[in-house]
Amino acid sequence: MTTIYKSPEGEAKVLSLYDTALAKLGLEFEETIVNTRFGDTHIIITGPKEAQSLVILQDGNTVSPVTLSWFLPLTNEYRLYAPDTIGHPGKSTQNRVSPADDSFGKWVMDILDGLSIERAAFIGPSYGAGIILRTAAFAPERISRAVLFVPSGIATGSISRMIFKIIIPMFMYQLFPTDKRLLKAVSPLFSGDVDEIAVEVTGAVYLHYKLETKMPRLTSEEELKNYNAPTLVLAGEKDIFFPAEKIILRAKEIIPNLIAAECLKGEGHFPSIKNLKYINERILRFLKDNI
Repeated sequence: MTTIYKSPEGEAKVLSLYDTALAKLGLEFEETIVNTRFGDTHIIITGPKEAQSLVILQDGNTVSPVTLSWFLPLTNEYRLYAPDTIGHPGKSTQNRVSPADDSFGKWVMDILDGLSIERAAFIGPSYGAGIILRTAAFAPERISRAVLFVPSGIATGSISRMIFKIIIPMFMYQLFPTDKRLLKAVSPLFSGDVDEIAVEVTGAVYLHYKLETKMPRLTSEEELKNYNAPTLVLAGEKDIFFPAEKIILRAKEIIPNLIAAECLKGEGHFPSIKNLKYINERILRFLKDNI
């Protein structure tokens, strides 16, 4: 069987941290498995059963509970579905899906069908936003509203900066793992307080997981010509991967029903703890204003 982990022990470590991060959320939740054409997908479900459906797609090279932790206030208002991205760290089938074609759009459609959800609102940070855009290109009618948070699939930052700030420190940590080297490798992702469990998960992923290096392809205006769902883009001013200046400019060019594209001042790639309240309030306002 193909594995995305470097060893069985490494897989066990990542999944143990997954469970730790999930327990730390303090939520009442259910877990289910939906079979898709690409394999089984594990999904965390939380929030009021009668509430509107909201799908949260995980950030790349992390785990769903970490992504879910950023949007906890939304669990009071919506029925949240957090699938483990297939081929990424988590409990779904270890089957890599191409981010360059319609595969992820088909995967999302299979998930919605398996959950008997005709249309849903979506939130996607980073890689997850790229998956939303792949879905918008393939099955736009399945998306009622979308929040693209520090999104991939729109524009990218400086490759040389990524290499020197992220890639080289990550390789040094992989070769000589210490807490100091881990902090150096992840600090460019943060702009404020560091979430300890997010750092621990990232460190384990760096050491034990065969990193997914292919990002969702840049979406074209033509691909989104039939996508009319209200969309909010929130981009980090200091995001090394997807800087706000580039993201906002191109989002305005390619997204038909762009309600707002906003720069989060001082924010990096991972949301800072101090700004999570504002981020969730802004998302909640958007979701309620665009039913």
